[in-house]
Amino acid sequence: MRAQTVDVKSSNGRVLCCTVFRPGGKKLLAKGHVISDDDIRVLESEGMASIWVTELEEGEVGEDDAVCAVASEMGCGSFEIRLAAGGRANLQATEKCCVLVDDELLKQINCAASVVIATALNFSFAMPGQRIATVKSAPFAVSRTQLDAVVGILKERGPILQARPIRNPAVGVLYTDPLNGDRARQLFENIMHQRLERFGVSASFVLSCTEDEASVGRCMQQLLRSKPAVIMIASTTAPAGPEDVVGRAMEKVGGHVERFLAPVEPGNLLLLSYKDDVPMISAPGCFRSAKANVVDLVLPPLLARYRVSGWEVGCLGHGGLLG
Repeated sequence: MRAQTVDVKSSNGRVLCCTVFRPGGKKLLAKGHVISDDDIRVLESEGMASIWVTELEEGEVGEDDAVCAVASEMGCGSFEIRLAAGGRANLQATEKCCVLVDDELLKQINCAASVVIATALNFSFAMPGQRIATVKSAPFAVSRTQLDAVVGILKERGPILQARPIRNPAVGVLYTDPLNGDRARQLFENIMHQRLERFGVSASFVLSCTEDEASVGRCMQQLLRSKPAVIMIASTTAPAGPEDVVGRAMEKVGGHVERFLAPVEPGNLLLLSYKDDVPMISAPGCFRSAKANVVDLVLPPLLARYRVSGWEVGCLGHGGLLG
C-alpha cells in the first residue's frame, strides 16, 4: 500500500489510513473505510481540505476482499459470513450446532499468513447468532500471492471449521443401580435435565433397571431400537473398567469399546462404546452434579451425530482440567 495526503475532492475510492473525527471528538469515518462521493461531501461540510489515504498497488488485495475470500473457503455447515469493521469477517451460527475445528490446519494458516483466524473451541456448542470464528486481515491490504496460497491450502485440505447442526436429536437415558434403578433415576434425573437443557435438548426415551448384566443389556437393546443420537448410562456405581457390568452389557448388545479413561477432570472414568452408529456413554459420578465435566465436552458432537473417536477423547487433556 502507498500512503499519501490528498485533496479531499480527489479521494474517491481511496482507503483511509486513520480514523477521522469531528472537531467535537465524535467518529466520522473509520480507518480502512473506502471513501465515496457521499463521504467527500460530508468531509467538505466538516471543513476538511485534505486527508491521509492509501491505495492498492499491483499485486495487492483489499482487506475486506481478502477476509471474505478466506472465510468463504475455511468452513462448512450451518453458519453465515458477516463482514465487520477493520478488515474482519465473522462466521455466525445460523442454528444450534457443534463446532468442529481442524487444529493442525488452523495452526498452519495462522503461522504463515497475513490473514489470521480465531475459532471457538473444538466440540463447542453454539446457539443461532453466536460468533464461532473470525478472520482478520493485516491492515488495508494483503499480498495476492499470500492470499492465493492460503485459499489454495484451504481448497486442498479444508475445511478448518465445521458447524454441524443439532436438529432435534433423540436422546436415550438409562438409570442403573445395584439394588433399584428407580433410586438412580430419583438421584440423577434433575441433573440430567439441567445438563441436556444447556444444549437445547431433552431425554426422548428414559428407562431404569437393576444394575446386572442381563437387565442393563435388555434396556440398552430397547433404547437402541429407537436409533437415538446418543445413549447415556447414569449409574450409581463407579466401574473399574469395561469388564464391569455396564461394559459387559455394552458388549452383549454388540457394542465395541471406543475408549475407556478420559484425560478430563471431572470425568476420568468415561466409557465410550458404539453399537453401529449409536454411541453409548457411561460416566460415573458425572450425573451427580451440574458442574462442567467430560459429558459436557463430548455431548455436543454426539448430538450432532459426529462419531467421536478414542483419539479425539485422548486429545481432550489440553484444557481438560475443568474444576
